[in-house]
Amino acid sequence: MIVTTAGEMRRIDALAIERCGIPSATLMERAGVGAAAVVLERFPHVRAAGVLVLAGKGNNGGDGFVLARALKRRRVRTAVVLAAERAAVTGPARTKMLAWERAGGRTQTVAADDLGAAARGVARAGLVVDALLGTGIRGEVTGLVAELITLANACGLPTVALDVPSGLDADRGVPLGVAVQAELTVAFAAPKLGTVIFPGVRYAGEVAVVDIGIPDEAIAAVGPAIAAVGYAEAAALLRPRDPEGHKGSHGHLAVVAGGRGKTGAVVLTARAASRAGAGLVTVGCPAALQGEVASRLLEQMTAPLPDDGDGNLAFPLADAYRALLDGKDAVAAGPGMGVAEERRALVRWLITAGGRPLVLDADALNCLAESAPGARPRAAGPLVLTPHPGEMARLLRRSTADVQADRIGAARALAAELDAVVVLKGARTVTAAPGGGVWLNLSGNPGLGSGGTGDVLTGVIGGLLAQGYGAEQAAVLGVFLHGAAADRVAAARGTVGMIASDVVEALPPTAAALLAAGAASPP
Repeated sequence: MIVTTAGEMRRIDALAIERCGIPSATLMERAGVGAAAVVLERFPHVRAAGVLVLAGKGNNGGDGFVLARALKRRRVRTAVVLAAERAAVTGPARTKMLAWERAGGRTQTVAADDLGAAARGVARAGLVVDALLGTGIRGEVTGLVAELITLANACGLPTVALDVPSGLDADRGVPLGVAVQAELTVAFAAPKLGTVIFPGVRYAGEVAVVDIGIPDEAIAAVGPAIAAVGYAEAAALLRPRDPEGHKGSHGHLAVVAGGRGKTGAVVLTARAASRAGAGLVTVGCPAALQGEVASRLLEQMTAPLPDDGDGNLAFPLADAYRALLDGKDAVAAGPGMGVAEERRALVRWLITAGGRPLVLDADALNCLAESAPGARPRAAGPLVLTPHPGEMARLLRRSTADVQADRIGAARALAAELDAVVVLKGARTVTAAPGGGVWLNLSGNPGLGSGGTGDVLTGVIGGLLAQGYGAEQAAVLGVFLHGAAADRVAAARGTVGMIASDVVEALPPTAAALLAAGAASPP
């Protein structure tokens, strides 16, 4: 599911109009009629309670006039309040306003010092439709429109926003002074970026997409590079098992991790890899801890690695690590490893000489961060990095606040620098590929904010890499599967008290549901 910036959508619309010959009024008609259908489907009470449309003078208001006319045709009592003088409405929006009025509708205008018509409309309605502002606003929202947004937010009725909640920056997802708090946003052609990233998610509510007939060639010509990954997209990525498969054909993952006091991280990573479908998992850990780790793993194997005498990985020679990687299909490294010069040398060796698909997390990332940006090693094979915002800040030599202010830009920057797939964890996890492609994950919940869930994600991605998924596929699918498993736990037990082991155990039924959904989808 593509996600567009405001500029990309403007270019797509222009191509549809100019190159493909679709009049802008036709696109507007499809948008308003489609939005009306969504309103009737999601809020059937409006058939009796009625709808108030708050319309602006621009194209977003034109969409609102079409919606009002479509609802009126369905015998839904609908009122329109215009946040401008009628003469200020021009172009296709004016055409739609006049069509609304020819159909028997009435357009009421309001002023900042007299919101009486809007207040009376709210009192007689069961739902508010926000058609005040579109995607092109710049600067803080003030005056009459700000007053109407405040009225809509305070009225207690559900609000449906057309394309983007009025007052929300369509690209950054931040309110421009004041923004509509919508229960549902009806996106035209594609969701706008600001409605699927935080904090915009809080204003957009649920996002439903209406197809307005934009030709594929117009979208392809612009080439939006951001996609949202939901259930359908993840189901399309997950492959069913070969009925003649066996443990050897399902991939063998090597885990290089662990240190004194952090064996739990190793165990979670290994178990998650198995639950994600890896046929075999071998954990390489400090020799002094092998017995402790092995006692907690029944289905996975262990191998001793050089020990520094204090229960941490040492790297005097690469031979033991080469032996561990021999015959393995992928490697997951970092959880519980600790940061020291020997581990930094080990991480460099895994990146440059391991030669297998590799996912790095936790202390492996902190080891990498201590290398000067220009001297960081180039990967000999596919590489996936899974930093949280603090780790990303260290890798980019920025503050965590700077990373969070532009999560997509940060992920893209690191992906380009290291020629790696980067998974920036957090609400709406961002996965970025070296070529600039970005995926925004739609699964997951606050229950994942507990110790060890990052180790689980490392195991899931590593398990998928071992099964032969490409780095981008493994990262995108792994992130969704991890979040969807947490959603399954939350649905049964809530988010408070969710622990990483809960997510591990929920992985197989989550994958089964995805496979069933994929099998049910048309080819």
